[in-house]
Amino acid sequence: MIVGASSGIGRSTALLFARDGAKVYASARREDRLAAMAAELAGEGHPIHFGTSDAGSHESMEKLAADATQALGGIDIVIYATGTNTPDRAMTRLNRTIWNELIEVNLNGAFSLTAALLPAMRMAGKGHFIYVSSISGKLADVSGAAYQASKRGMLGLAAAIRQEEREHGIRTCVVCPGLVDTELMEKRPVKPTAETLGKALQPEDVAELIYGIARLHPRVAVPEVEILPTVL
Repeated sequence: MIVGASSGIGRSTALLFARDGAKVYASARREDRLAAMAAELAGEGHPIHFGTSDAGSHESMEKLAADATQALGGIDIVIYATGTNTPDRAMTRLNRTIWNELIEVNLNGAFSLTAALLPAMRMAGKGHFIYVSSISGKLADVSGAAYQASKRGMLGLAAAIRQEEREHGIRTCVVCPGLVDTELMEKRPVKPTAETLGKALQPEDVAELIYGIARLHPRVAVPEVEILPTVL
C-alpha cells in the first residue's frame, strides 16, 4: 500500500513497485491522478488497485486499511509518503488551525493507518512500515515548527513500533530526504530558484531507496536512513 501516490515520491514509488510486478494499492486525495496512473500502468500490463483517502481523517485511514486489505488479500508493506506544509510556517503567522492540519496529515494519519493494520500483521507474523519523513525531522531548519514537529514525531512513532512489534516480525523504517523537487515546493514562502531545484533530489531517487529497503530480507532492519543531494 502506498499513501500519497498521486504525486511526488509516492507516485514514483507506486510506479516502481507496480512495474516490478508487485500487487499495489495506491491511495491519495486526487482520484483523477490515481486513475490516470492506473490507466498508464494497465496499458503497460501492470494493473493496480487504487482508492481515495484523506490522511487527515482517522476514519478515512481506517477505511483505507480495510479497502486495501480486501483488495490485496493482505498487506505486507506500507509506504506512508503523504505530507503537507504551509507558507504560514513562521511562528509570527502559525496558528492552531494550521498547526493541527500539519500534525493531522503528517503524523496522526500515519498513526491511524498503522494502528488499523497492525492486528492483521501480528497474526500474519510479518509487516513493514516505511514512513517518508524529512531531514527536517532530524536537523533544525527553516521548514517551520509544525512541519518539524510532525516529521520528528514520525521517528518516535516508528521507533516505538519497531521495539514493541519486532517479536511479531514487524519492521519499520523512516526515510529522511533532503530537498526533493516535488509539488511541496509550492508550499514554501519563497520557492527555490531553478538553479537550486536543478541540484535537488528527484522523486524517483527516493523511490529507488524505498524500493531497495522494501526488498531486503526480513532479517534485515533499517531503522532510519537519510538521502541527500550531493551538492546542497
